[in-house]
Amino acid sequence: MEGKDIRANRFCEGLSASEFRAVFHPVAEMNVNLIEAWSELARHVSEPNIFYEECFLRPALVQFDHHPDLRLFLLWAGKPGHSQLLGLLPIGLDNRFGRWPAPHVQNWMHHNSFLGTPLVRKGSEQIFWEQLLTALDLSARPGFLHINGNTIGGSLDQALREVCGDQKRRCDLVHSEARALLQSGLGSEAYYEAAVRTKKRKELRRQAKRLDELGKLTFGHHPDAQDLDQWIDEFLHLEQTGWKGANGSALDSSPETRLFFQQAVAGAAAAGQLERRDIRLDGKPLAMLVNFLSLPGGFGFKTAFDEDYSRYSPGVLLQIDNLNFLDQPAIDWIDSCAAQHHPMIDSIWSGRRHIGRFSIEQKGLSRRALFRGVRLGEQLMGTIKGRTIFDPSEVQK
Repeated sequence: MEGKDIRANRFCEGLSASEFRAVFHPVAEMNVNLIEAWSELARHVSEPNIFYEECFLRPALVQFDHHPDLRLFLLWAGKPGHSQLLGLLPIGLDNRFGRWPAPHVQNWMHHNSFLGTPLVRKGSEQIFWEQLLTALDLSARPGFLHINGNTIGGSLDQALREVCGDQKRRCDLVHSEARALLQSGLGSEAYYEAAVRTKKRKELRRQAKRLDELGKLTFGHHPDAQDLDQWIDEFLHLEQTGWKGANGSALDSSPETRLFFQQAVAGAAAAGQLERRDIRLDGKPLAMLVNFLSLPGGFGFKTAFDEDYSRYSPGVLLQIDNLNFLDQPAIDWIDSCAAQHHPMIDSIWSGRRHIGRFSIEQKGLSRRALFRGVRLGEQLMGTIKGRTIFDPSEVQK
């Protein structure tokens, strides 16, 4: 389970005095025991993250380029592969940090991954960070740890800061952003009236009425895998014909992203974690969206719309229909996964989720010197450019 080259590679297996076992597992080596433990872990995590669940991460590892030293950091309660999996994080080496040639270790993400929070079993947050930091301290690799896309203010953020404080190592929030979040105790209709101003609601009703006059308008909700292959093809075509296709960022712009999308969506459907919505005019899709569920939350992954009908705002109308999530008792929140200050979704979803990048100091004189040199450079550049980093956890204190 540990992989043939775990002890020989540039990482080192970190062991505690207890039975906890921390290993860096080669991403190319998967077996049934790991996959079952991975799936079981995802159902009991402190903070859900679909992007690191097996149905989403495995296709990404197969289809996208990554550093040959990429590993899955796995924390086991006992013997690897034969005990409870307590935590998982894809992690690898990088020799550059922004503009600086600074070697460091970083969690792996890709262009279609929108959250980097580790999968950690509820109640194991502190031991996860302790074991990860210990394993990296014992390794021969220079540099520091960088965690990208971590939720700010959640249990894992709090545990990370507490562990670093106890160990007297710096843990700096180096970047933060806020993106739209759907979360409320209100039902969908009451939320819509509270979040969207009256004039805007009136305009959207007018657009929906005009669209309905063009033919048979239907709103589809697909919580299962029925006609999935056809739906995927329609989504890819719809996205490719829009602005994303024109600039080469559509999922169908490369065989790798197309295959990744097909496999991830099919895997989520098989696991009961896929939810699709669409608006159709006489059967023709005008807007489509994909949500991934990881209870008690969800993630708005991708949206596509027919730009020939943009004057009717089909994408906005579909997001209004998407507010029906608020009427599902099992769903507490939906992360939009949208960019900060997104003009469309920010005008409908009033909640915000704060996401940040953290740089964590490793033990050792050379590592500490590198970390502090990089941080000093970042702070000087931030001062020159007038950048500030908002830390909502400081406001809560």
